[in-house]
Formats: sequence, structure tokens, C-alpha cells
Amino acid sequence: MPRFFVLLGVTIAAAVAASASAAERPRRIVSINLCADELLIALADRDQIASLSVYATDPKLSYFAEKAATYPHDAGEAETVVELEPDLVLAGRYTKRATRDMLTALGYTLDLLDAARSIDDSIAQIRQVAAIIGHPERGEALIERIEAARRRAEAMAGPAAGPVTGAVYQRRGYVTGGDTLTSELMTLAGIVNAGGALAGARGGFVRLEQLVATPPDLILVTTQATAPGDQGEALLAHPALAALYPPDRRILLPERLTVCGGPSLPEAIDWLASEARRVTEGP
Repeated sequence: MPRFFVLLGVTIAAAVAASASAAERPRRIVSINLCADELLIALADRDQIASLSVYATDPKLSYFAEKAATYPHDAGEAETVVELEPDLVLAGRYTKRATRDMLTALGYTLDLLDAARSIDDSIAQIRQVAAIIGHPERGEALIERIEAARRRAEAMAGPAAGPVTGAVYQRRGYVTGGDTLTSELMTLAGIVNAGGALAGARGGFVRLEQLVATPPDLILVTTQATAPGDQGEALLAHPALAALYPPDRRILLPERLTVCGGPSLPEAIDWLASEARRVTEGP
């Protein structure tokens, strides 16, 4: 058979496969989970998204808060989802059970996302969602950006003079544990997470007295506010904490970079690697 016809046949087959794939993509996707919101914005066609969740525009927690405001973003309870007539609903493993059960009972296709506790977990989740919504190539492009950031961080860390310990200290004294995505990001940046010893694998509340008695070399905070905005932040403005950790012993790590991982990971990795270098090496 002439080469022209062989190439023509391959081209037609590829076009048919792409057309079939596009036809199978969900056309009305609703998210009721913040991390699903971010993945949809990064991976889906705009007209595939019927609505994001009510959490999508929270500037403190959502990586795409500003962009999310340009989409419908009022999905939450089962009733709000049903009104949108979706052919796919993305929820979290910890989305309210009553909501999940009602949507399942009504016959909606429901995919649940687990909390990503590592970079590899997040990569697997990206592939999962990209495949479900019909855009695996976009998932692989995002994964490559994450891997590139991981390589940059590993190159930046270099040989350390000695272990540098740190703990993520948050509202009311909550400390991030060792079995978390944030802990892996710290390790990648050359910081040993003391949170595992202080609060266990998953994290927990740690009294200020305990932190002061066995202080890590630095702390990571989610806000640089020096005056408490409310009762929950009062502990972070305590004089003992300020004395132990002046600004040059603190790293700001915005929650919107680490709550979900996924699309925020390249920036989160670059940010923490740069900040770790600033604190440990000085200007």
C-alpha cells in the first residue's frame, strides 16, 4: 500500500479516536470540594464546569480564588447540586456523608478525592481527575511542572551543614504532623519537620510551653500578622514566641499553597525552597 494512504489511515484513525474521546467527556461537572475546584480550573474546559463549590473563592484557602470568581461557584448541599443537573460530581472523601449518600441514591455519578498526603499522592490524583474529565494530556503537563519544581528544590537544597528543624505553627497552636504533604515539602526544602515528634503523624494541638521547652530551629506560619486578628491567632502573637522566632527565623507559608496540592504544588515547592534558603543562609 502506498505510504500516502498508510499515513492518511493513521491520521483518520487518530481523528476518530479524539472525536470519540471528546464525545465521552462529561459535559456538566459540579464540584463540592475545594481541591476538586482547583483541579477542574486547571484541567477542564471552561464549558465543562457547571459549578465550583462554595469554597472556591476563599482567598485564604483557594489557590485559584480570583479565577474561581469568574465561574459559577455555589455548589454545596445536595439540593444545590441537583438543580445543576450534572453528569459528574466531584467530592472529597470527607464531604458530608449525607450529601454523598443522597447524590448516590439519586443516581448521580460521584467521584471522591482522597486527601493528598504526599507529592506522589497529588500526582496520582491529577491523573485520576484528568482521565475522568477527558484531558489526560493536561494532567501530564501539570505533572511535569510539579516534577520540574521538585528537581529545582533538590538542586537548591544541596549539601547541608547540619539538620535544620522546623514546625508549622498555626491558629490555637495546631502543628502539622509528619505524615502530611506539607511535611514532605519541608523535607524537600531541607527542613526536618519537628511536627512529627511534637504532634504525631497527622498533627495536633501543641501547647506553647511544650514548643518553647523543645524549640525547633524555625517555625512556619500561615500569616505574618504581628497582632492577633481574633482569639484563634492570639497565641501566635505571644511574646515568648516572638522572642524565640523573630522574622528571620520564620517562614511564611500561605495555606492556599498547601491545603490541596495539585495545581499549587509548583509554586509551593519553589516558594518553600526559596524561603528555606533565605532563613538558613541569610541575605
